[in-house]
Amino acid sequence: MGSRSKALHQRARAVIPGGVSSAQRSIAGLESLVVAGTSGAYFTDADGKRYLDFHAAFGPHVLGHADPDVDRAFFDAAQTIDLMGVGVTEQEILLAEKITEVVPSVERVFLTSSGSEATFYALRLARAATGRRRVIKFQGCYHGWHDSVAMNVISTADRVGRRDPIGAGMSPEVIDATIVCRFNDLADVEQAVDEYAGEVAAIIVEPIPHNIGTVLPQPGFLETLRVICDRNGIVLIFDEVITGFRHHLGGYQTICGVMPDLTALGKAVANGYPLGALGGRAELMDRIAAEGSRQVFAAGTYNGHPAVAAAALETIRKLEQERVHEHIYRLGERARTELAALYAELGVQVVVSGFGSVFVTYFLEPPVISYDDLLRNDADMFVGYRRELIRRGVFELPLNLKRNHVSYAHTDADIDLLLEETKPAVQLAAQKLARAG
Repeated sequence: MGSRSKALHQRARAVIPGGVSSAQRSIAGLESLVVAGTSGAYFTDADGKRYLDFHAAFGPHVLGHADPDVDRAFFDAAQTIDLMGVGVTEQEILLAEKITEVVPSVERVFLTSSGSEATFYALRLARAATGRRRVIKFQGCYHGWHDSVAMNVISTADRVGRRDPIGAGMSPEVIDATIVCRFNDLADVEQAVDEYAGEVAAIIVEPIPHNIGTVLPQPGFLETLRVICDRNGIVLIFDEVITGFRHHLGGYQTICGVMPDLTALGKAVANGYPLGALGGRAELMDRIAAEGSRQVFAAGTYNGHPAVAAAALETIRKLEQERVHEHIYRLGERARTELAALYAELGVQVVVSGFGSVFVTYFLEPPVISYDDLLRNDADMFVGYRRELIRRGVFELPLNLKRNHVSYAHTDADIDLLLEETKPAVQLAAQKLARAG
C-alpha cells in the first residue's frame, strides 16, 4: 500500500480499535488498505491503485458496486422521506410484500439492519415457540456476532469437535446451550437430537456453508434435516444471508426444494445497503406482534429505513427483469472450469468449488464434504497466491477458506484478467513457500 493509505491507516488506529470497524477487516497484509472509491467490478485505494474486485464486501454486491439504478432509487426516496421510527412506510410495506412473494417459505417479514440481527431474532423466536433453550449449528457455518452462534467457524484441528468461541467476552451459559454438529453428517445430528431429547429449540444452517468457501450439501442432507425437525418439534432455520437473492430470488430453498420454518436474509437483498430480514411461517412470526408473555421482543431504530427499502426494491426489480442470474452463473461457471484447467496445466493439486456466482480454490485433494476435509487445505498457499494477486491488481480476500464472488458488473474480460494473473501469482507463491520451507 502507498504512503497516503499508510498515513490514513495510522490516523484510523488512533481513533478506531485496530483501525477497522469489523473484526474480519483486520487482516495481516492489508492493515493499511484504505478504500477511496468503488464502481462496478472495481475499487480504488487511497493512493489511486485500481483493483478488480472478487471479494465484493463478502458478497452483497450482486449487481456490482454503486449500481446506478439502485443508488438512484435510494437517493430519490431520501429526497422525500426520512426515518421516523414510528408507524410504517409504503416502501417498507412494498418490500415485505415482495419478499413474501418471491421467497416460498416466507409468509411474514420483519426487517432489520443486518443479517446477524435476523439470525438473532430467529433463535429468539424458536426458543419462545418451543420453550427450549438449546440450538444446533454446524462446524464451518457463520451466523453472526451473537453468543449463541459465534463459534466453530474456521477452527483449528484441535478445536474441532468441541465448542470453539470466536472471541472473548461471550456468555458461558449461552455457549453451553449450543451444540455443534458436522455438516453433511446426519448421524451426528440424530445423535445430538437424541442426547438432548426435548431440549433443542432450533437447527440453524447455511444451506451452502459459504463462510468456508463452498461446501455443497450432500443429496438428502437438507431434506432429512427437515424430517428430523418435524419429528422432534424443532424449528428449522435457513441462514440465507449469503445464498438468498445471490443464487436465486427465492433463495437456495427454491433450488433445493426444502422449506425452512424461518429464513434469515441480508447482503444481496439491497446490493450493499444495510438491510437484513427475517421471514417465516405466520404462526411463528406473529409472535413478534403478540401481547403479554407470548410476545417476542424485536426492535431497531433503523429497521425498515425507507431509502434502504427503496434500494432493496430496485435490486429485486433488476434481479426479476434483467438477466442477472444468467450472467453471473455463466461467469461463475467459466471461472471454476477454466481455473481447474489452469491448475491441472500447472500440476498443482486443487479442488475448485463453488455454486452459481461463487468460486473458491482449495489446495487439497478431494473430496470436500465437511469442514474436516478443509483441514487439509494448504492455508499458506491459499493466502499466499491471493497476496500475489493483490499485488497484480486482482483482489481476492487473503484469508483462509474465504470465497470469491462474481457480480452483474463483471465481464468476460474480467475473467480473462483473473485467469491471466492467477498463473504467475500461483507460481510466485509456490516459489516463495519453497524457499521459506
